Amino acid sequence: MSTLTLKPKAVPAPRLGRALDPRGNSLNLIRLVLALAVLFAHSWHIVGAGNGPTFKGENLGGWAVAGFFGISGYLITASRFSNRIGPYLVHRVARIFPAFIVCLVVMAFVFAPIAYLVQRGNLAGFMSTATTPLNSVFANLSLRIVSYDIAGTPAGVPYPGAWNGSLWTLYFEFMCYLLVAFLGFLPIVKKTPWPVIAAFGLSVVLWANIGMLKPYMQSNLDFELAARLIPYFLGGAVVQVLSSRLGIHRVAGPVAVVIAAALILWVPGFGGQLAAPFIAYGLLWISTWLPQPALVAKNDISYGAYIYAFPVQQLLAVFGAYHWGVWWFTIAATVCTVPLAAASWLFIERPVMRRARKSV
Repeated sequence: MSTLTLKPKAVPAPRLGRALDPRGNSLNLIRLVLALAVLFAHSWHIVGAGNGPTFKGENLGGWAVAGFFGISGYLITASRFSNRIGPYLVHRVARIFPAFIVCLVVMAFVFAPIAYLVQRGNLAGFMSTATTPLNSVFANLSLRIVSYDIAGTPAGVPYPGAWNGSLWTLYFEFMCYLLVAFLGFLPIVKKTPWPVIAAFGLSVVLWANIGMLKPYMQSNLDFELAARLIPYFLGGAVVQVLSSRLGIHRVAGPVAVVIAAALILWVPGFGGQLAAPFIAYGLLWISTWLPQPALVAKNDISYGAYIYAFPVQQLLAVFGAYHWGVWWFTIAATVCTVPLAAASWLFIERPVMRRARKSV
């Protein structure tokens, strides 16, 4: 989930439409809405009400993640093609890891002890009960989430044994960062958009044939998840490499939305992945006319909202809030998540990114 802000620079105007104004868009707001859509989708699971609203086999949270990956693909590709590999990787690590690690620590040493105390009435054995808090942090440091519970918490809730069901996507997000880092080493990639378009096409073909490939990968779940998500990221990358030719156009925008919807509706199995460039372009077009509050424009709390929403929801569930039903539960979770997201932005994300920019 990137929140990169592109630096203004003199570039030729695209042949069709206008270049996306790096400051005159509402991408911060769109990403925040997507993060809250994930929160809403998870509310159904956490209160024990099923999967919630679905569209073509994917729930609202899954489509929100697809939107995240598309926007990220557009922005991160621009970052890679305008930076050397060193600064690029420093910026990417600074954006993802510090807030992620703090979130792991907060879950292990704030959220989990509270839940443990509620469940058992005291903290006896908390530091030594599998999965131990220290090990839960260490085991997940690589972004690949292998430990979801902490000291047997949360328990006694409709969705037990998992403190954060959102963090797993960050591993695949960073995988996409590394993929674009590799593509940036190829001189031909900066000369023509066709290699990125070809990479996107290959990723769609891979997902379309995932059922045939799974036996050869021993049904590896990481392979399957990567195959599902990478096309969305590369769809955004395709829009970026075509941006010198095709800017954001007032007619092309709604046409892209219609094409995306048609592909999702009428292409079974891989329509969403095939529609990825149109999804990304549609979101970018929306960002050119959707009003964005000045406070949101200056403070991008979408990443913090994304990483803290699930543990906040689980802690509320520990106290019995799942009895309130999906809608009231979602409102309460949103109200409790936003301050943590703001704190993450103000005290972790923004200071670290500023330091990273000065260091390279």
